[in-house]
Amino acid sequence: MRAGYNILFVIFFWLSAPYYIWKMWRRGNWRAGLGERFGRYTPEFKAALAGGPVLWLHAVSVGETGVALQLLAELEPRLPGWRFAVSTTTSTGMGELQRRLPARILRFYYPANLAGVIRRAFAAIQPRALILVESELWPNLLWQAQDRGTPVFLVNARVSDRSFGGYRRFGFLFRPLFARFRGVGCQSPGEAERLAQLGFPAAALRVTGNLKFDAAKPEERSGPDVPRLLGQIGVNNKDRLLVAGSTHAGEEAVLADMLPRLRGRFPDLFLILVPRHFERAGAVEQELAARGVSYVRRSGITPETRLATGQVQCLLVDSTGELKFFYEQAALVFVGKSLTARGGQNPIEPAALAKPMVFGPNMQNFASVAQSFVAGQGAIQVQTAAELEQALAELLADSALRARLGERARQVFQNNLGATRRTVEMIMETGRGAF
Repeated sequence: MRAGYNILFVIFFWLSAPYYIWKMWRRGNWRAGLGERFGRYTPEFKAALAGGPVLWLHAVSVGETGVALQLLAELEPRLPGWRFAVSTTTSTGMGELQRRLPARILRFYYPANLAGVIRRAFAAIQPRALILVESELWPNLLWQAQDRGTPVFLVNARVSDRSFGGYRRFGFLFRPLFARFRGVGCQSPGEAERLAQLGFPAAALRVTGNLKFDAAKPEERSGPDVPRLLGQIGVNNKDRLLVAGSTHAGEEAVLADMLPRLRGRFPDLFLILVPRHFERAGAVEQELAARGVSYVRRSGITPETRLATGQVQCLLVDSTGELKFFYEQAALVFVGKSLTARGGQNPIEPAALAKPMVFGPNMQNFASVAQSFVAGQGAIQVQTAAELEQALAELLADSALRARLGERARQVFQNNLGATRRTVEMIMETGRGAF
């Protein structure tokens, strides 16, 4: 079965390679970590792992890196003498690790799911245990861990409807792999039930809650002085800021279309667009210009920048790792990838700041989280662009409504804290003998 899988995967890998290389090139700095993606590591990297057992923790992108950081803070004191290495798949995830991880913890790009590459990665890292965040379940990684007797843990586990169907369809491949998991921390009882149906051992499953609530706890972090930046481009500290976070293609156009109508009713409204992928800034500029929306790019603001009040109506944030600091100044928030794209982005961060928020119908990657905010009257979910505009207008017109929505969101957030501690207890309990 392995041979057949790897033959098909190699064919798929090389057929799709041009597309992924193009994507990496578009995002810039694509050569960074290229060797690591193929299991090639420097002597310095290998030397830093020597001298103690190694825990390898994999976090796909920015959202998962926050979870990884929370876990490491709890695990390090419990595992003295261990070495810790964190991998990520995306350049934005790596940027977050580089900003927030202490130097003693190694960070590297996740190796491609090719049998030889995974073998080289395991030979170099030699992990005593492997922790995967959420849903990174690559067969070659799991086979290599199985061959080496490396216990594998899955934390903040969830499975989308699409993945659930795929795993069931190819159960002959995945069920034996899933049966070898030592410990699994699930976001909800529903997720635990779905994972049990896929073949994860009942003895390994624990309902620990969603780690992203803990990862979003307000903390002291150095970042941009957003009020100063806004003042430089003519934004008054009493203006109402609509922050659209982690937007995807099509959503910026929707917001740009409605901005003149909303500003007609609320002249002090200012739009802050934060695309999920900063390399899309050029395309977003075209959408804004086509609709006559005056704007400035975040990267274009220098210490000398001084714009008059009303000179621009929108700030386009073409940077990474700064969304939280713009959320802090928001009067209300739109959570992206939920209206014109599927999956949704993280609604927990604005909730932790007691910000009133609106999101679209497509919150599949945060289904239970979004449901908890809507049920707790801490968020408004809309189905169409027209409904979005109506909801934003109602919130802009009623400061008391905004305050109530934000406070209810924060209450839902606070009610869901504690998943990190429960997850670490699960790892230590189910991993007896490994730690």
